[in-house]
Amino acid sequence: MTNDNRPTGLADENEAALSPEEMLLLLQNQQNDVYRQQLSPLPWMLGVWGVAWLVGFLLLWSAAPEGNPWLQVAGPAAAIGFAVLMAASIALSTVFGIRIGRGVRGESSFAGAVYGISWPLCGSAFAILGVALIRNGMSPELASLYFPSAFSLMVGTLYLAGAALWHQKSQLVLGIILLVTGSVAPFFGAPTNNLVMALLGGGSLLIAAALFAVRLRRVV
Repeated sequence: MTNDNRPTGLADENEAALSPEEMLLLLQNQQNDVYRQQLSPLPWMLGVWGVAWLVGFLLLWSAAPEGNPWLQVAGPAAAIGFAVLMAASIALSTVFGIRIGRGVRGESSFAGAVYGISWPLCGSAFAILGVALIRNGMSPELASLYFPSAFSLMVGTLYLAGAALWHQKSQLVLGIILLVTGSVAPFFGAPTNNLVMALLGGGSLLIAAALFAVRLRRVV
């Protein structure tokens, strides 16, 4: 006797109707759905940072007298614009990072939450360190080299952490690119370092966002 109103053997017959290959395909489709849902915020995160870096560092480059020869931006306006873009990117990365871990059971959910809050924590730490260095005698010239590279190293390191958490080789490559960008840009001096950050760092982030979005669409 069964509580199901259907004939007793109907469920077994439906299960038996699926061949092993069809059952494997069904399982793969379910896994792909979870993969898409979990990592769908990642292209947005990359895109947000790409736009922020491209626009923000171009603003800083354009604010310097020896910077952008085609467009000059007032220094205070460039500094405020850069700060707003970085703050917005960190805030959105926090939300996206937490969303990536949401709905995933156990330790993965905890890892996603920690990854999310790492963005504002690390961003605040690097910013406070820079302010402390300025108060202890760091010149404006050195500060203009420190802050861009500090944020580049921060973002690159967090993308390496994301690659380890979600086994994403694309994040690994992007993290390495950002670490190299942050390390090499100061050798160009100010304000050219900001142009390097905008083109190499921002460009890499935008390309990665587009490629990852295409990759997610192709997951079937």
